[in-house]
Amino acid sequence: MQSLLLLVDRISTWLGQLFAWLIVSLTLMITWEVFSRYALNNPHDWALDAQVMMYGTLFMMAGAYTLSKNGHVRGDVLYSFFRPRTQAAWDLLLYFLFFLPGVVALTYAGWIFANESLAIRESTFSATPLPLYPFKFAIPIAGGMLLLQGIVEIVRCIACIRDGEWPSREQDVEEVDVDKLKAMVHVKDEDIAQLDKFVVKQEAAK
Repeated sequence: MQSLLLLVDRISTWLGQLFAWLIVSLTLMITWEVFSRYALNNPHDWALDAQVMMYGTLFMMAGAYTLSKNGHVRGDVLYSFFRPRTQAAWDLLLYFLFFLPGVVALTYAGWIFANESLAIRESTFSATPLPLYPFKFAIPIAGGMLLLQGIVEIVRCIACIRDGEWPSREQDVEEVDVDKLKAMVHVKDEDIAQLDKFVVKQEAAK
Protein backbone atom coordinates (compact mmCIF):
# COMPACT_ATOMS: atom_id res chain seq x y z
CA MET A 1 0.00 0.00 0.00
CA GLN A 2 2.80 2.42 0.92
CA SER A 3 4.45 1.91 -2.48
CA LEU A 4 1.16 2.82 -4.18
CA LEU A 5 0.81 5.98 -2.10
CA LEU A 6 4.36 7.01 -2.98
CA LEU A 7 3.68 6.29 -6.66
CA VAL A 8 0.80 8.78 -6.66
CA ASP A 9 3.09 11.24 -4.84
CA ARG A 10 5.67 10.83 -7.60
CA ILE A 11 3.08 11.43 -10.32
CA SER A 12 1.86 14.59 -8.56
CA THR A 13 5.46 15.71 -8.07
CA TRP A 14 6.35 15.06 -11.71
CA LEU A 15 3.32 17.01 -12.96
CA GLY A 16 4.04 19.87 -10.57
CA GLN A 17 7.66 20.08 -11.67
CA LEU A 18 6.65 19.84 -15.34
CA PHE A 19 4.13 22.68 -15.19
CA ALA A 20 6.48 24.73 -13.00
CA TRP A 21 8.37 25.48 -16.22
CA LEU A 22 5.43 27.71 -17.12
CA ILE A 23 6.94 30.18 -14.65
CA VAL A 24 9.95 30.52 -16.93
CA SER A 25 7.77 30.79 -20.05
CA LEU A 26 5.51 33.31 -18.37
CA THR A 27 8.45 35.42 -17.21
CA LEU A 28 9.99 35.44 -20.69
CA MET A 29 6.66 36.30 -22.33
CA ILE A 30 5.96 39.19 -19.97
CA THR A 31 9.50 40.53 -20.40
CA TRP A 32 9.25 40.29 -24.17
CA GLU A 33 5.82 41.94 -24.23
CA VAL A 34 6.98 44.83 -22.02
CA PHE A 35 10.01 45.37 -24.27
CA SER A 36 7.88 45.10 -27.39
CA ARG A 37 5.26 47.50 -26.04
CA TYR A 38 7.51 50.23 -24.66
CA ALA A 39 10.74 49.94 -26.63
CA LEU A 40 9.40 48.91 -30.04
CA ASN A 41 5.91 50.45 -29.69
CA ASN A 42 4.47 47.17 -30.96
CA PRO A 43 2.07 45.69 -28.36
CA HIS A 44 0.29 42.39 -29.02
CA ASP A 45 -3.42 42.18 -28.28
CA TRP A 46 -3.28 38.43 -27.56
CA ALA A 47 -0.39 38.58 -25.07
CA LEU A 48 -2.53 39.20 -21.97
CA ASP A 49 -4.86 36.30 -22.81
CA ALA A 50 -1.88 33.98 -23.24
CA GLN A 51 -0.40 35.11 -19.93
CA VAL A 52 -3.68 34.56 -18.07
CA MET A 53 -4.05 31.04 -19.52
CA MET A 54 -0.47 30.14 -18.66
CA TYR A 55 -0.80 31.40 -15.10
CA GLY A 56 -4.18 29.71 -14.66
CA THR A 57 -2.77 26.38 -15.84
CA LEU A 58 0.23 26.73 -13.52
CA PHE A 59 -2.00 27.57 -10.57
CA MET A 60 -4.40 24.68 -11.13
CA MET A 61 -1.79 22.02 -11.87
CA ALA A 62 0.10 22.93 -8.69
CA GLY A 63 -2.80 21.80 -6.48
CA ALA A 64 -2.04 18.07 -6.36
CA TYR A 65 1.69 18.76 -6.11
CA THR A 66 1.21 21.04 -3.09
CA LEU A 67 -1.13 18.57 -1.40
CA SER A 68 1.37 15.74 -1.92
CA LYS A 69 3.99 17.84 -0.08
CA ASN A 70 1.54 18.78 2.71
CA GLY A 71 2.17 22.38 1.69
CA HIS A 72 -1.29 23.93 1.75
CA VAL A 73 -1.81 26.69 4.32
CA ARG A 74 -3.55 25.60 7.53
CA GLY A 75 -5.72 28.11 9.33
CA ASP A 76 -5.73 26.33 12.69
CA VAL A 77 -2.82 27.58 14.81
CA LEU A 78 -3.41 24.77 17.32
CA TYR A 79 -3.03 22.01 14.73
CA SER A 80 0.74 21.69 15.12
CA PHE A 81 0.33 21.06 18.87
CA PHE A 82 -1.97 18.08 18.34
CA ARG A 83 -0.73 14.51 18.47
CA PRO A 84 -0.51 12.80 15.06
CA ARG A 85 -3.66 10.73 15.72
CA THR A 86 -5.63 13.89 16.56
CA GLN A 87 -4.28 15.66 13.49
CA ALA A 88 -5.25 12.72 11.30
CA ALA A 89 -8.74 12.53 12.79
CA TRP A 90 -9.39 16.21 12.09
CA ASP A 91 -7.94 15.93 8.59
CA LEU A 92 -10.07 12.89 7.84
CA LEU A 93 -13.22 14.65 8.99
CA LEU A 94 -12.47 17.76 6.93
CA TYR A 95 -11.57 15.74 3.84
CA PHE A 96 -15.02 14.15 3.88
CA LEU A 97 -16.90 17.31 4.82
CA PHE A 98 -15.25 19.82 2.48
CA PHE A 99 -12.49 18.43 0.27
CA LEU A 100 -14.24 15.52 -1.44
CA PRO A 101 -17.54 17.31 -2.23
CA GLY A 102 -15.74 20.40 -3.51
CA VAL A 103 -13.14 18.63 -5.65
CA VAL A 104 -15.65 16.12 -7.08
CA ALA A 105 -17.90 19.04 -8.05
CA LEU A 106 -14.94 20.89 -9.57
CA THR A 107 -13.86 17.89 -11.63
CA TYR A 108 -17.37 17.02 -12.82
CA ALA A 109 -18.38 20.58 -13.69
CA GLY A 110 -14.96 21.25 -15.23
CA TRP A 111 -15.34 18.26 -17.55
CA ILE A 112 -18.73 19.50 -18.77
CA PHE A 113 -17.38 23.04 -19.05
CA ALA A 114 -14.36 21.94 -21.11
CA ASN A 115 -16.41 19.76 -23.46
CA GLU A 116 -18.88 22.56 -24.12
CA SER A 117 -15.95 24.82 -24.91
CA LEU A 118 -14.53 22.19 -27.28
CA ALA A 119 -17.88 21.73 -29.03
CA ILE A 120 -18.00 25.38 -30.10
CA ARG A 121 -14.21 25.70 -30.54
CA GLU A 122 -14.26 28.56 -28.05
CA SER A 123 -11.63 31.25 -28.44
CA THR A 124 -10.66 34.50 -26.72
CA PHE A 125 -12.29 37.82 -27.59
CA SER A 126 -9.09 39.61 -28.59
CA ALA A 127 -8.56 40.94 -32.10
CA THR A 128 -6.20 38.02 -32.62
CA PRO A 129 -8.22 35.18 -31.00
CA LEU A 130 -6.50 32.29 -29.24
CA PRO A 131 -8.10 28.85 -28.76
CA LEU A 132 -9.56 28.72 -25.27
CA TYR A 133 -10.81 25.14 -25.02
CA PRO A 134 -7.37 23.51 -24.46
CA PHE A 135 -6.90 25.74 -21.43
CA LYS A 136 -10.31 24.77 -20.03
CA PHE A 137 -9.40 21.08 -20.14
CA ALA A 138 -6.79 21.88 -17.48
CA ILE A 139 -9.69 22.26 -15.03
CA PRO A 140 -10.90 18.62 -14.98
CA ILE A 141 -7.33 17.30 -15.31
CA ALA A 142 -6.18 19.34 -12.30
CA GLY A 143 -9.35 18.39 -10.41
CA GLY A 144 -8.84 14.69 -11.16
CA MET A 145 -5.24 14.77 -9.98
CA LEU A 146 -6.22 16.70 -6.86
CA LEU A 147 -8.94 14.13 -6.15
CA LEU A 148 -6.50 11.24 -6.60
CA GLN A 149 -3.96 12.87 -4.30
CA GLY A 150 -6.73 13.60 -1.81
CA ILE A 151 -7.67 9.91 -1.69
CA VAL A 152 -4.01 9.15 -0.95
CA GLU A 153 -4.09 11.68 1.90
CA ILE A 154 -7.27 10.08 3.28
CA VAL A 155 -5.52 6.70 3.31
CA ARG A 156 -2.60 8.34 5.12
CA CYS A 157 -4.99 9.73 7.74
CA ILE A 158 -6.45 6.27 8.34
CA ALA A 159 -2.96 4.78 8.61
CA CYS A 160 -1.91 7.48 11.07
CA ILE A 161 -4.97 6.88 13.25
CA ARG A 162 -4.14 3.18 13.24
CA ASP A 163 -0.36 3.44 13.78
CA GLY A 164 -0.02 6.70 15.72
CA GLU A 165 2.41 8.30 13.25
CA TRP A 166 2.25 9.79 9.78
CA PRO A 167 3.37 7.56 6.89
CA SER A 168 6.30 8.80 4.83
CA ARG A 169 5.70 10.83 1.69
CA GLU A 170 7.66 11.74 -1.43
CA GLN A 171 10.02 14.63 -0.69
CA ASP A 172 11.02 17.54 -2.88
CA VAL A 173 12.63 20.95 -2.47
CA GLU A 174 11.64 22.92 0.63
CA GLU A 175 12.28 26.30 2.17
CA VAL A 176 15.60 26.75 3.94
CA ASP A 177 15.41 25.87 7.63
CA VAL A 178 18.17 27.71 9.48
CA ASP A 179 18.36 25.12 12.26
CA LYS A 180 18.69 22.29 9.74
CA LEU A 181 21.28 24.28 7.83
CA LYS A 182 23.38 24.82 10.95
CA ALA A 183 23.12 21.12 11.78
CA MET A 184 24.27 20.21 8.26
CA VAL A 185 27.42 22.30 8.54
CA HIS A 186 27.91 21.34 12.22
CA VAL A 187 27.77 24.93 13.46
CA LYS A 188 26.80 25.25 17.11
CA ASP A 189 25.39 28.32 18.86
CA GLU A 190 28.39 28.29 21.20
CA ASP A 191 30.74 28.48 18.22
CA ILE A 192 28.86 31.45 16.82
CA ALA A 193 28.98 33.19 20.21
CA GLN A 194 32.74 32.65 20.45
CA LEU A 195 33.18 33.98 16.93
CA ASP A 196 31.20 37.10 17.85
CA LYS A 197 33.41 37.65 20.92
CA PHE A 198 36.52 37.27 18.79
CA VAL A 199 35.28 39.83 16.30
CA VAL A 200 34.44 42.29 19.12
CA LYS A 201 37.96 41.86 20.57
CA GLN A 202 39.53 42.47 17.18
CA GLU A 203 37.49 45.61 16.70
CA ALA A 204 38.44 46.83 20.19
CA ALA A 205 42.14 46.17 19.49
CA LYS A 206 41.97 48.48 16.48
